[in-house]
Amino acid sequence: MKLDALVDWYTTLRPETVAGISEIYHEEARFRDPFNDVFGHQAIAGVFEHMFNTTRRPVFHISGTQKEGTVAWVSWTFTFVIYGKALSIEGVTRLDFGADGRVLEHRDYWDALDLLVELPMLGALLRHLRKRFSACERLAS
Repeated sequence: MKLDALVDWYTTLRPETVAGISEIYHEEARFRDPFNDVFGHQAIAGVFEHMFNTTRRPVFHISGTQKEGTVAWVSWTFTFVIYGKALSIEGVTRLDFGADGRVLEHRDYWDALDLLVELPMLGALLRHLRKRFSACERLAS
């Protein structure tokens, strides 16, 4: 399991280091997050290239790792700037590693609403809905 190499790759990720994806991910790897479900080096690299094209100063801060057998969990905070606003999203990733130590399955878990509420126009509606459906809001009334 190349967990330390993966953590190093993510914490130093830049557009020019995306090409090193084959060191971390198996050629048949699957990558899933709230917006993507892709297979293979080219498609996974495309996710990161898109990230660099649509955000400024994206950085992954790793706060913890756990591993057992061929499975690892990584806790992280992703910070970036979009639409001129600095944001951070907390999440965890479940990783399944193959016999060669590279990632076969990558599954991100994070709340996409944390990002969507910040988007122009759509964000106002989502913030209203979040407030409307919040149990805490109802208890305070």
